[in-house]
Amino acid sequence: MRLAAAVILSVLAAGAAVAQEIRVAGSPSELPAGPYREDASHTTVFFRVDHLGFSNYTASFGEVSILTDLDPSDPAAATLEVTIPVRSLQLPSPPEGFRDMLLGPEWFDAETYPDIRFVSTGIEMTGETTANIHGELTLHGVTQPVTLAARYNGGWVGHIYDPNARIGFSATAEISRTAFGMGFGTPSEAMPGLSDTVHITIETELTGPAWTAPQAD
Repeated sequence: MRLAAAVILSVLAAGAAVAQEIRVAGSPSELPAGPYREDASHTTVFFRVDHLGFSNYTASFGEVSILTDLDPSDPAAATLEVTIPVRSLQLPSPPEGFRDMLLGPEWFDAETYPDIRFVSTGIEMTGETTANIHGELTLHGVTQPVTLAARYNGGWVGHIYDPNARIGFSATAEISRTAFGMGFGTPSEAMPGLSDTVHITIETELTGPAWTAPQAD
């Protein structure tokens, strides 16, 4: 019993010590400056499109590269680059041949246009933790201006078990697929189809500069 009690006390003491070292960053201004990259296991990009007016068909991409450079003293000066390999498309229980059709010439044409890419051109702060990220989206060989509505969900500057700063963001956007030359299957007077508007959502955690333990007095 004494040994068990000693082990429990040791674990509690260690947990308390770690908790004291974790610094939660409630605002982006508290974060260390530098580059931040996606944590692949906590990053998802998915899109929704109205299907015949019956449901919102939802799919995602399994590979996403995100790089942002943050300056806590000037959040509006941050930059963002997102690259998505089209062939990482993931579909829910696709019928046989359906994924190949979407990757083919009538839709994404992945052979000709292998990547989707977003590059920021400016950031408009709309609140302490929200911003409109203006940029250019290249999809299907066409580049158009697109704005991401982004929200900073929180983060920390690092601790002894996870030494790098970590931040979480959510972002949404809407695009017209016909503006990118992907108008196949849009509704007409004669037949319903897939809507022209595509809703995009990004959920991500990014890791940045390494945490430095505070110096003892």
